Amino acid sequence: MNKYLLTVTALALAYGANAQQHAPLTAKDYAHAESFLSYNTEPFIDRANVRPNWLQGDKFWYRVYTAQGSEYVLVDPVKKTRTVAFDAQKLAGALSAATGKTYDANRLPFQSINYTADGKSVLFTADAKKWAYNPASNQLSPDTSTAPPARAERLTGRAARGGGNEVLSPDGKRAVFIKDYNLWVRDVATNKQTQLTTDGVKDFGYATDNAGWTMSDRPIVSWSPDSKKVATFQQDQRNASDMYLVTTNVGKPNLRAWKYPLPGDKEIITIQRVIVDVDNAKVIRFNIPPDPHRATLSDDISSSGTFDDADWKDDGSEFAFVSTSRDHKNEKFRIADARTGAVREVFEENVKTQYESGWGAINWRYLPDSKEIIWFSERDNWGHLYLYDATTGKVKNQITKGDWVVTKLLKVDEKNRLLYFAAGGREPGNPYFSHLYKIGFNGKGLTLLTPEDGNHTVTFSPDYNYFVDSYSKPDVAPVTVLRDMKGKLIATLEKTDISRLVATGWKPPIPVKLKAHDGTTDIYGLVFTPTKMDAGKKYPVIDYIYPGPQGGGVGSWSFAASRNDHQALAELGFIVVVIEGTSNPLRSKSFHDMNYGNMAENTLPDQITGIRQLAAQYPIDTTKVGIWGHSGGGFATAAAMFRYPDFFKVGISESGNHENRNYEDDWAERYNGLVENANYDAQANQNIAKNLKGKLMLAHGMMDNNVPPYNTLLVVEALEKANKSFDLVIFPNSAHGYGQYSGYMMRRRWDYFVKNLLGAEAPYDYQLKPLAIRR
Repeated sequence: MNKYLLTVTALALAYGANAQQHAPLTAKDYAHAESFLSYNTEPFIDRANVRPNWLQGDKFWYRVYTAQGSEYVLVDPVKKTRTVAFDAQKLAGALSAATGKTYDANRLPFQSINYTADGKSVLFTADAKKWAYNPASNQLSPDTSTAPPARAERLTGRAARGGGNEVLSPDGKRAVFIKDYNLWVRDVATNKQTQLTTDGVKDFGYATDNAGWTMSDRPIVSWSPDSKKVATFQQDQRNASDMYLVTTNVGKPNLRAWKYPLPGDKEIITIQRVIVDVDNAKVIRFNIPPDPHRATLSDDISSSGTFDDADWKDDGSEFAFVSTSRDHKNEKFRIADARTGAVREVFEENVKTQYESGWGAINWRYLPDSKEIIWFSERDNWGHLYLYDATTGKVKNQITKGDWVVTKLLKVDEKNRLLYFAAGGREPGNPYFSHLYKIGFNGKGLTLLTPEDGNHTVTFSPDYNYFVDSYSKPDVAPVTVLRDMKGKLIATLEKTDISRLVATGWKPPIPVKLKAHDGTTDIYGLVFTPTKMDAGKKYPVIDYIYPGPQGGGVGSWSFAASRNDHQALAELGFIVVVIEGTSNPLRSKSFHDMNYGNMAENTLPDQITGIRQLAAQYPIDTTKVGIWGHSGGGFATAAAMFRYPDFFKVGISESGNHENRNYEDDWAERYNGLVENANYDAQANQNIAKNLKGKLMLAHGMMDNNVPPYNTLLVVEALEKANKSFDLVIFPNSAHGYGQYSGYMMRRRWDYFVKNLLGAEAPYDYQLKPLAIRR
């Protein structure tokens, strides 16, 4: 062979070896990584996920999984007893013998469970038949009792809603539904249907549900406590702009069009508030102009699943509500006379950026008996509760105060003038850990009810005499206890057992505390390292990002055996980090507002400085930094690749809202400001796409009705104009989350980082699938 060719070949081989830097990964390596996904880790966790099902007398039962199968537990807080309710294997055998069918003890088809008054027999419905079972004698017989199962929890979770798209009245006797853009009511006993409104038309219907990014056929209503009236609205979309998507199929595509206003649109969706007198089919209109389709909790007036910012007087004579301005800077607390529609202005709150009433819960209440209002505000830079006089609209006193945040107002005890609420940041340690407290209306008697270090999730008994508390940390498995409303420990119900999980080689993430880009603000995160690490080796780092201002990358700070595919990616040869940067909620108002009006660099400087700090503690190669995210994280990923191209080398941007003038009106106008008051051009990713240096994969579902795919296509066009190479994954008929193709996207994500960040060859077309593990 020619010496010149030999030299060239040798150089090529040397260059190739240097470029790859890593031995090829095999299907076995991917299978090992897959074993760390939730569907393969959850089956190894025992005695977790206690969900109390409440019965008469504050008793409750729950089910836990163990290595041996399901276990059903019955708890009596009054007697302070915790006993095995019944042997699931024996019950399955008895049920099989009685019906001739074969029943699995771990999958008993309960629709509901209750107990006889003496607690000796289990009453349950299975496969639409009622049974009585005596655990002591292992006897099963048809249940002929007529006593109503007062608090037997339905396992289907549909107790508050009628069949289909109906909403039941509080007394369960009537259900309202939408038909031809009008509101109707059905008598549950007779099935008689009565039309309540008559002037509803297309795009101007009653109780219709459309926030642009989410919609349904369910009516958005609030029943009065006496089941005689319904508060709702006539939603005016007639002049709002349309959004369009088209299907991919054989033959002509199908056009999907719906009302989806954009930031800067002259006309948006508005609501004309009404009360419907159900008995008389009478519509009472409020004497105020239409409100923007806005809410204090989020960008949807029904984000909680029902009519938000609504509170009735018990006798149905008054209806309290809050009107939110288009830019969320002004909130008006109002009370309507439900008989006349006359509206009284009580007070208003104005903010410089955007108002929110809490996180996961609306933290205001109308208390008509005492003519008071509990109100949430961040006026002193922290989220706190205030007591207002409902007659004068004046503040009587601040209820909670300090450098910490009330997140959810859970219970208002008017008789004893006590509030029960969740809050974070008051106790030492991680400010994202939630604890339960109580305090008097007067701001006195603040009491911590969940003292253990960790993130607490509580469930109250129906009469609010007790609560079940499960507490944990990202790296510490849950303990579930029962307490009374004074915080006294009644019983330890379960200690989650993860010994079988640990035996598989699993390990938890590492919580970390860092400094933000300003060098002074504390920020927090999680680090995922390979379970087996080579001494002296540095690892590429992958940054999972979900920026402010709406949520955060970590999500829940409670224990989870698997978080997304973070540990799975780590097993492929990376260190994965999730850093909760500034501009995310659950901290101070100033922390949350750090990037108000400028989403462009939202938390990216925190990610960079955080990774550099972590590199001093962990074997991270800061010359090989990858980043990925979905939705807002997709936007942030592309922004990272375009704004910091010398730091971020490989990015995967999924379903990003790259141009917020192409995303629904309320989200950007809330967190960024109205178009005339903010520089949307400077924040649009397509305008800086020419800066790309590294490897970028874009992905989007072409039927995404949340973030329309044109957001990504704008970036695609800009990259092509700039003659930039990139990769694109399209899901022709998928929505925002890719549905059945989510596993495919995960595998492509692994392949992309393995090839471009690790420098290794990935197994060809690996198929993700759960292992054969059963409870």
